Amino acid sequence: MAKIVLVLYDDPVDGYPKTYARDDLPRIDGYADGQTLPTPKAIDFKPGTLLGSVSGELGLRKYLESLGHTLVVTASKDGPDSVLERELHDAEIVISQPFWPAYMTAERIAKAKKLKMIVTAGIGSDHTDLQAAIDNNITVAEVTFCNSISVAEHVVMMIISLVRNYIPSYQWVVKGGWNIADCVARSYDVEGMHIGTVAAGRIGLAVLRRLKPFGVHLHYNDRHRLPESVEKELGLTWHAKREDMYGACDVVTLNCPLHPETEHMINDETLKLFKRGAYIVNTARGKLCDRDAIVRALESGQLAGYAGDVWFPQPAPGNHPWRTMPHHGMTPHISGTSLSAQSRYAAGTREILECYFEDRPIRDEYLIVQGGALAGVGAHSYSKGNATGGSEEAAKYKTI
Repeated sequence: MAKIVLVLYDDPVDGYPKTYARDDLPRIDGYADGQTLPTPKAIDFKPGTLLGSVSGELGLRKYLESLGHTLVVTASKDGPDSVLERELHDAEIVISQPFWPAYMTAERIAKAKKLKMIVTAGIGSDHTDLQAAIDNNITVAEVTFCNSISVAEHVVMMIISLVRNYIPSYQWVVKGGWNIADCVARSYDVEGMHIGTVAAGRIGLAVLRRLKPFGVHLHYNDRHRLPESVEKELGLTWHAKREDMYGACDVVTLNCPLHPETEHMINDETLKLFKRGAYIVNTARGKLCDRDAIVRALESGQLAGYAGDVWFPQPAPGNHPWRTMPHHGMTPHISGTSLSAQSRYAAGTREILECYFEDRPIRDEYLIVQGGALAGVGAHSYSKGNATGGSEEAAKYKTI
């Protein structure tokens, strides 16, 4: 029988919910590109409940224990004394979220002698050393598309919030003020702006589609160019190099995977290519940006604003400068873990486990690494190598 270690974020500070704001979820019949929703044989949870925290267990305990497997669920994942570290030695499967990632470094993989599979409950597998997984013939899988639209909605919200100066204006209300001039001194219309996405995959394309009705000019860079029909439909301008797109845009949103080729692609030098007063929205991965270069650009006025929900490391230490830099709209990593998204990534995780235990193929859309090589969607979106360097800093989160 297998031992599965499931790493999830903590329950709410006031306890696991007994009631919810809504009674059900809207029905989604499929994804925009024709991919089907997760198709497990069954689920043991009610959609719309909090599944991504420790008490939610992704609704997996009944299923796994009915097969005789051992399930360990924890939020303790950083440092040598963490539950994850203690349980790794005989774990066959490790499951974690990109929102509360269990960084599966080469060192951890070396300790896990029985490890066969690493699953991301969500999308984005950069918290695993993919090169180490390749070298050790470990399967890496994620639930592709499960929360892509959730993230795209978050991107649009953050773009408008930054440009319209929403957060400082809201804060004046909370403080009891009515300071209209202070609110509008940094407020602009989105209409007529040039907005570009780095990567136009599932999330990036969904962002472009949602922005078109705002009367903006849309740009994109992607190593896989979109069909001409899509470019014409949305009025897109394609840029062969992302650096060529930066200076054309008032807003740039980052929607690409993190791997060695994209790590720190936004840095002091590339920020010089942006218009003065541009905005960046990053819901992809924090490490796409040089942390301190972003702070300097906001302080100098080169950037008018920066928003996102991804940090490096995660969780962010208490003294992370993005918590206190000017003109930001940062949130914890929440864009892809709405209650709506959780029902899909929990079901997709169960589908992956069912395939694994029943010795059936895991669908290509979910595969990142298999058989000692990048596979499935991983071969399309990732490159070999490791992007987990520096992740040990996450251990500072609860001590600062």
